[in-house]
Amino acid sequence: MYAQERHQQILLRARADGRVDVAHLAAELDVTPETVRRDLSALERLGLVRRVHGGAIPVERLGFEPGIADRERMLAGEKERIAKAALDELPDGGAIILDAGTTTVRLAEMLPQDRELTVVTHALPVAIVLATRPNITLHVIGGTIRGRTLAAVGTWAERALADVRVDTTFLGTNGLTVENGLTTPDLAEAAVKRALVAAGRRTVVLADHTKVGRSDLAIVAPLSAVDTLVTDTGINAELADEIESAGPRVVRA
Repeated sequence: MYAQERHQQILLRARADGRVDVAHLAAELDVTPETVRRDLSALERLGLVRRVHGGAIPVERLGFEPGIADRERMLAGEKERIAKAALDELPDGGAIILDAGTTTVRLAEMLPQDRELTVVTHALPVAIVLATRPNITLHVIGGTIRGRTLAAVGTWAERALADVRVDTTFLGTNGLTVENGLTTPDLAEAAVKRALVAAGRRTVVLADHTKVGRSDLAIVAPLSAVDTLVTDTGINAELADEIESAGPRVVRA
């Protein structure tokens, strides 16, 4: 098993159980305890776990949320495939919303140059990518910028979005379950995400498989508000079936 595969398994176990133990992981993964300690140190450097005596705890359990630089390094290939598959969800013309997130930035980079599109975003990284594109009419929503996501939040952003109607909202999420729908760690960001969903005739969620099956603090929207989930082939098949039964179409990239 490659190191990246071990890291993904360790992270999934940590998020599912709330804690991982070095000795148990070594036996489960058939590696030495020293290898597990190195893996945990690597995940800690990425901001995804915090080392504790004998093991580690996922950052979500400690109230942390990985920043953009940390998230950019994780599952880059999966995010690239998700963004490419999401191109099929674009309208032929008209208007879209791009939410904040590393996968939506990749989608922004891939937007076709032979099609006139109006793009609304509250995310500074998305705006930077699209600002000079001649075929894009860009509208940037203002507000208080969250340093962790570089997204505008607050009542200013929510009021501006109340005046917007687009064909498709492309939304990111930190967690997605059948029971709780879409969730995120920050209450202010959740409020803006709800406004993004309300502003779109369709909502397409872009989320890699590690987001599926986990919940965070703030509820954004139920799955009934989602038209399509674009994820990767690492998603658990049973979870995918449960999600489709709840309403959204699931696309595996």
